[in-house]
Amino acid sequence: MLGFLVRLLPFWIREPLIILVGTVFGVRILSMALVDGEGWVPAVIGAVFLLGAALRVRVVVHALRARRRPASATEAQSAPVAPAPVTPAPVTPAARRPVEKKPNAFAQASFAIGLFAVIGGALWIEGKLPEDGTAATGASRPAACRLDEDEKLPSAYRSTPEAVTGADLCRALNRTELPELLGTPDERSVYASGTDNTAPLTDRKVAQPEARVEFETYTVELSATYDKLTVAQYAKLTTYGDGRDTRKLTVLGRPALLTSDHMMKIQFDLGSGEGASSPVEQGPLARTLTVAFDGKDRGGSYDLTVWSESGLLPDDSALVGIAEAVLPRITRGARDQD
Repeated sequence: MLGFLVRLLPFWIREPLIILVGTVFGVRILSMALVDGEGWVPAVIGAVFLLGAALRVRVVVHALRARRRPASATEAQSAPVAPAPVTPAPVTPAARRPVEKKPNAFAQASFAIGLFAVIGGALWIEGKLPEDGTAATGASRPAACRLDEDEKLPSAYRSTPEAVTGADLCRALNRTELPELLGTPDERSVYASGTDNTAPLTDRKVAQPEARVEFETYTVELSATYDKLTVAQYAKLTTYGDGRDTRKLTVLGRPALLTSDHMMKIQFDLGSGEGASSPVEQGPLARTLTVAFDGKDRGGSYDLTVWSESGLLPDDSALVGIAEAVLPRITRGARDQD
């Protein structure tokens, strides 16, 4: 229907309108692909829009040249030729043609402006509409997960068929309701990533994928460790320390443990004189919820950690709510097994 209405417009209104709309759509879709990291499909679509606009520009340029081209030299320079004597023929009355109505230029221009206003209004409303049902919370679309897709999985993942990847964890953690669970419903994620790491001090033999989602207030990290250490054993290890802020509980019918520890802060002095005197410092306090893979606690666990640069931490109930919302959604996606 829209294409039919556009074809009704005069050439000099229709073509500039198509060029403008195609350019706006192409630039917007390309920015989604290149800036927001939406992938290669939007990039191809945006390039097609821009290519179509460029072809329309070429058509308009040719039409302008043809319009400005003077009359042919043969017609302009031809000398008048005396007419040959013609025997008069009987004159017959010519058929009367109906008077053709010339199109109303003002009405056509008004229609084009109105159509463009409708398209612009639709785009503006579409940008204001909430995405993924987030009208109640005020949250907007989360940042796209940044992944190392070209990097080959470590051998620990191939020897552990049940292991998920950083992409799987990031997909489960980077959800629109995460700011509300943290108690900051008006925020949106500014960074999200997933990495396929291995556990330290294991000679790269234990898979430990991680995902991180950053907000203005908090940073949330989710990891999975596929070792033989149970949550009960880990709880005993914490008793050898000061044991402060340690609490046992049950999450999703599985043994769980809440612990607190400081993050490690690393700074590098690149010669500007503004770096730290020591490359490693004590970072902000973090709260971690460790949840066993299953109710029988047969080894391996998820670690959900939250911290902020200001040192503020959400309530423990927030961590439990995040775990109950995120852990059941962790699914193993397709990956290269070579």
